[in-house]
Formats: sequence, structure tokens, C-alpha cells
Amino acid sequence: MRRAVVLILDGLRRDFVTPELMPHLASFRSTATWFDGHRSVFPSVTRCVSACFATGCLPARHGLQANTMVLQEPHGQVLHDAGEPGFLDHRRRVTGRSLDVPTLAERLAGQGGSVIMGNVSPGATYAHDPDRFGFLHHRVGSFAPGGEALSDGFDSLRPDLAGDAAMVDRFITEVLFGRQPALAQLWTAEPDHAQHMMELGSPAHLALLRRVDAHAGLVIEAVERLRAAGEDVLLLIGSDHGHQTVDGVVDVAAELAAVLPEAAEAVTVAANGTAALVYVDPARPDLIAGLRAALPQAAWVDRVVGPDGLAEVGHSTANGLAFLIGMRSSEETNAHGVPGLSLVAKPHVGKAGGLGFGQHGGVGRWEQSPVLLVQGDGFAAGSVRQEPTSVIDAAPTILRHLGMPADGMDGRALQAG
Repeated sequence: MRRAVVLILDGLRRDFVTPELMPHLASFRSTATWFDGHRSVFPSVTRCVSACFATGCLPARHGLQANTMVLQEPHGQVLHDAGEPGFLDHRRRVTGRSLDVPTLAERLAGQGGSVIMGNVSPGATYAHDPDRFGFLHHRVGSFAPGGEALSDGFDSLRPDLAGDAAMVDRFITEVLFGRQPALAQLWTAEPDHAQHMMELGSPAHLALLRRVDAHAGLVIEAVERLRAAGEDVLLLIGSDHGHQTVDGVVDVAAELAAVLPEAAEAVTVAANGTAALVYVDPARPDLIAGLRAALPQAAWVDRVVGPDGLAEVGHSTANGLAFLIGMRSSEETNAHGVPGLSLVAKPHVGKAGGLGFGQHGGVGRWEQSPVLLVQGDGFAAGSVRQEPTSVIDAAPTILRHLGMPADGMDGRALQAG
């Protein structure tokens, strides 16, 4: 049976994959295909990207619009953190579906199955299999097919390097060489988790990247052993987004209320790092014209997409979504010479990412520069492909390797020929 192995290193941007910083991944490039035009989605945040990765569809199709998003509920618009463990269950109660289209786990049920391990937020991990078709492992709760809770010891892990190391070890020994599902997937917390709390390019950050690379090296070596034993394995290593350096914080809701006072009561801003989603109460469509006039003039805006353009970036007006904002970014460098500075939107609760630290969500060049390396049948060793690709292309690529159809997906299989 053919198998697919997926390793996602959350938050790793493409230009950090160098022989000096990440020798295992740099060496892997010589035996895999490197996708130099690979991009995230908008907003470039993990929970949204996870649903895109799992379904091969854009947010307009799967329904998980962002890390922080609004649901239109019977009593009005309600702002939610999609990273909470119960969010997708709540969405199912409100809308009838956890996600609006099937995931890889659902498609592979009865076809070799899936084992998915995640060390990121529970909501992001659960988006890969919200309806429990395969095995799902996370520190907040793990499940067998059908939803039976598992006692697997992951509850002691943390979303850091140590937690990733423990998960990599168990992924290799228990999943790759033990259970051998059609799809074995591991989504690590690092480098994303620490990058939100450190300066990109600092000595601590460079040390972090070397540790992350060592984890990748272990998975690469394990797959080599599987192939030596006769396994036909597709190995996909990538990331969901990159990071840029925070150089300012903007209270988007307050800014909108200042130019359009009515917005304070009928507009909800969902901050998503260097992006913001603006929802308008369906009873107040008259506010959209004022927002359309004001937003492009704001000095803190890099890109604004209104209701008429949402479909072009993979979104719809579901839940009252009216505008997507990419916060202002630049190619300027930080204190360590790393390019890419961005403003961030002040969140509804809690604090924004620290000034000088990493963040993502918008359309800046470097947050939209994730990694994609694929090794296996249909991918030439050492080749570089320049055409635009996206995280939605992963699922159809995996399904093609496994000999299964990818009907109803927005993405495309990337195998040559």
C-alpha cells in the first residue's frame, strides 16, 4: 500500500531554510522538489490554514474563516476563538457542520485511515478531523475513530520544543513503524510558538531553527528507512505561513468608530495578527459604503478586500463578513537584518504580539512565504518549481499518491505528468 507522510513545521518561512541554519532541510532539497512560489491563504493564520490543508478548499468552501472569527447565531453575531477545543463542535450545533466539506481523514476512512498528531492549538489540530474519522492526538484530548477518547499521555506535553521532540519520537516509533496508516501527519508547534516571543534573526531564534531542523531530520531519516524496507512513501514537509516583525499595534475597531461612529454598535472586528476581518450586522448594510470609502484611506492598511472581492481571495460574505484587511507591511529589516515589518491589529481580548517579535496573518511577502518540499513519485529530485502553489494543493497531491479521487477540491495535485 502506498503511504503519505506529512510534517508541518508551523511558522517556518522559506528564506530560513539554508545550509547554515537548517542543514537537514537544505540537504533534503537536493532529493525533493522545492516550491519557490508557495503561498499561504489570507488570512495566513494556522486554524484557517489547517482547514484549507485538510480539505483542499478555500475558506468560502470549508467555512473556517480565520483564527478569530464571527458566527451568525440566533441571537446575533458572536466573536469566537477558533483555537478553542470546542469551537468546531459549537459550529456544528449552529450551522449543522463542523466544516462544510470533507477532510482527508474522512476521505481516507476505510482506505488505510489516518493518524494525525498536532502540538498547536486544539482548534487547529481538530480542524484536520473534526468529526473523528481517524486517530487524532493532541494534549487537550485525543480520539479514536468514532470519537472514543484515548489515554495516550499527550496531556503532559507543551506547545514548545520539548513537546515537539516527544511527539516526533512517538510519531516515528508508533505511527510510521507501528500503525502504518495511509496518512501519517505531524504538525509541530515550533518555530511558530517561540517566534511570537522572540526577535527573528536573534541568536535565540537561530538556535531554535537548528533544533526544529533536527526534528525534521529525524522524520526524513525514518522515511528513508521505510523506503529501504520497500514502502512507497510520499513525504511532504512544509509550513503554513511565515513570520514578519511587529513594528506597531492598531486598534482597528477604535479607528473605524472614529471615522464612522455607527460602526461601534453594528461592526465587529476580528483581529488576526497582521490581518483583520470586519463583520457588519446584516441589519445595517448601509454601513458598508462608509467602510468601503474609509478603509483604503487608512495609513495602517496594506490591502483591503471588500464584499465584491471576497470570492477572489477565497472567501464569502458568510456570517456577515464584509472586509478583509491586511495590515501595513514593508520590506524594511529588523534589528538583526531580517526583512519584513508589519503592523498588527489589537485583539478583542488580551495583548497583541510584542513589538519586535514575530507575527503573521496578512499578505506581507514574508508571512506569505511558507515552505513546501515534496519527495516521492511524480516529484523530481533537486528540482525547483516557480509556479504559484498554495496550501490547498496538499490534499489533492496526497490523494493522487494514494490512488484516490480529489473531487470537489479547490486545489490541484502537484505531481508532474
